[in-house]
This record gives sequence, structure tokens and C-alpha cells, in this order.
Amino acid sequence: MARLILSLDNQVLAEYNMSKERYTIGRLPDNDVRIDNPAVSGHHSLIINILNDSFLEDLNSTNGTYVNGKLIKKHALQHGDVITIGHHQLRFADDRSTEKEQDEFEKTMVIPAGQQNAEQLAKAEAAADRAAARRVKDERVDVKVEMPEPERKKAAPASPRPSATVTPHPHTRTATGIDPSNAPQALPLAKLQVLSGAFAGRELELTKALTTLGRPGVQVAAITRRKEGYFIVNVESSKDGGSPLVNGQSIGQQARKLADNDVVQIAGVKMGFFVS
Repeated sequence: MARLILSLDNQVLAEYNMSKERYTIGRLPDNDVRIDNPAVSGHHSLIINILNDSFLEDLNSTNGTYVNGKLIKKHALQHGDVITIGHHQLRFADDRSTEKEQDEFEKTMVIPAGQQNAEQLAKAEAAADRAAARRVKDERVDVKVEMPEPERKKAAPASPRPSATVTPHPHTRTATGIDPSNAPQALPLAKLQVLSGAFAGRELELTKALTTLGRPGVQVAAITRRKEGYFIVNVESSKDGGSPLVNGQSIGQQARKLADNDVVQIAGVKMGFFVS
């Protein structure tokens, strides 16, 4: 089944499963895909689905309909086409496309470890280890409060009488001797969602201990899973490429811990980092 993914300024707003023959796009409430914006005509565009093909037609709109940056009147939609209507974008995703097309993003951006310089990867992992260790050290701050001498005497428990009954300490440990309150929590799953370009809307789950992304010779970054969280580190950058960006800021050569909703930019592709 084909889908339309509506976005504005790289933020996904809605997704539509195209199970009908005709879909109208426009500003008025009677449209199948409503875009309430002055730059959009009342009935702006029409998509007709015939068997396994989808066709886009401009309905004499004021500002025109664009596909992949080109003004069109009629257009046969292909998987990955980006339709621009006013200030909004609609990405056409065809789930009926071949496996090769479905894996196009991963084949383009995800780099197998065997194809990457082993020494560079080792340096990247070491940088992530150092960043994780620093974070643990920062979080382990012991605060010792000294009680004044008179107060310590008042608070000191009196020596129990020989006949006193000692109340046992409440059971707070598991069968293996681990205090549940101190047990580590499982690292939540995270994913990257492409926010820009032809692959906008595609998602990549970060299930591996090390995921390498980018384009060799241009810019390559690694995202590592540690028990302390997910860290991104620069692996390779050309002189003109610079290091990857997180929320618009260069990470340099230091590993950086990612937070939910961070925007990562690698080799010119913007991706949102989301924690499940």
C-alpha cells in the first residue's frame, strides 16, 4: 500500500494510507488531505490510484504543485518522490516497491563495519568509552554532611539493654544479593528518522552496539550503544565536510551523548534521534 507523509520544516505532521482510488489535497475541509495554509488552494492537487500506479495532477492551483523541486501539471509518482504544496511537503512512499528500493537508504547511508577503516572505528569506540566513563564519574558525586557534635550526641542511639528485643532489618535484597533500587535499568531502544532529502520519513532502529553512518571520503560518524546511553562520535571527515552536527553544533572529535529529539546531521542528511 502506498502512503503519503506530510511534513513542514522537516517535522512530520501526519501520515495517510492510500487505500482509495482518489485523494484530493487542499485547504478546504472536504479534502482527503487537508493543509490549512493560505499558500494552498482550496482544491490544490489530486492523486489517482489505478491498480499499482499512482498519478498526481495539479488542479489549476494558484501557487502550483512541485515534485522533487520541479513544477508539474501531471506526474506518475515513484517511491521517494517529494511533493511540495505551498510550504508543506508530501513524501510518496510505495510499500509495494521492491526490497532493493526499500533498503535504498540503508545501502546509501549505513556503512558495514567491514567496509570501514578498523583503526578509525577503534578510535571512535575509545572516544565513546571515555565519554561514558566521564559521565559516570560526574554522576557519582558523594555529598557528606557533618552533624554538629551536640546533635550527634542527641541522635546517637542509646545502648540496648541486655533484655531488649532487636527488630530485624527489612528485607531489601534479591536472592542474588542485589538491591533492586540499585539494579541497572535496561537501555531503551532508539531510532533515527530521516528529516530531509529523498529519504524523509525513513526510520533506522539502533539495535547494534555500533552503527556507522555517512559517506566514506565525505563524512562518517558512529553511534554506539553503551549502558549509559547512546553516543555519537566522528569517525571520518573531509577537509571541507567538518564533523557531524547535533542540534546545529559541531561535535568535533569528542563523543557526545544523544538525547531524545536531538537533530543529527551526517553527510548533509538531517535525522531525528528518538528514544522509544
